[in-house]
Amino acid sequence: MDAETLVATLQAAVPEARIESVPSLDRQPTIYVSLDHVPALAMALRDTPQLAFTFLAELTAVDFWPKEPRYEVVYMLVSIAQRLRLRMKVRLAADDPHVATVTAVWPAANWLEREVWDLFGIAFDGHPDPRRLLMPEDWQGFPLRKDYPVQIRMTPTSSEPLQVTEEEFRANLMKDRLTRGR
Repeated sequence: MDAETLVATLQAAVPEARIESVPSLDRQPTIYVSLDHVPALAMALRDTPQLAFTFLAELTAVDFWPKEPRYEVVYMLVSIAQRLRLRMKVRLAADDPHVATVTAVWPAANWLEREVWDLFGIAFDGHPDPRRLLMPEDWQGFPLRKDYPVQIRMTPTSSEPLQVTEEEFRANLMKDRLTRGR
C-alpha cells in the first residue's frame, strides 16, 4: 500500500483529522497527524482491516530547539497482517508539550511514553502510570532536551542507602501491591 492510499483510508476512518503525507528517504510511509486526533487515529490504524497496525514497535521524540514547533513525537507502527510499516509523527509546541496517551490502543506504549516523558518532558495526557522511568525521582530537568545543561553539577541523592526495618519494607510492599491492584 502506498502512502496516498494509506492516507485516504485513514482519512475516511477519521474525517475530521488533519493528515499530511511527507516523502521519506527510506521509502517508509511517513505521515504527520493533528495533535487533537491522535487517539482516534491510533484506533483507526489498529482497527481498520485494510491497515491493521497492531504492533507499536517504537515511540520516541525529537527536539528541534530553537525551531518551532519544537518537538515531534514519533510512532513506529507495524501491520503484520498487511506487511506494512508506518512512521506517524505529531508536532508539539515548546510552551505546552503534551499529547494524549495511546496505551489503551497499544499497551506497549506504557513504558515508551514514560521514557519520552522522563527524557524530554513531553506529557502524555491520561497515562495510567506517569512516574519517572530512567532518571531518579528527584532529578530536575529532562536530559535529552537540546537546551539541557551539559556540565550539570547536581549532588546525587538517590544513591544514598535507604534504611528501613523489615516491617516497614513489608508495609511498603503491601501498599504498592494494593495501589497496583494485585
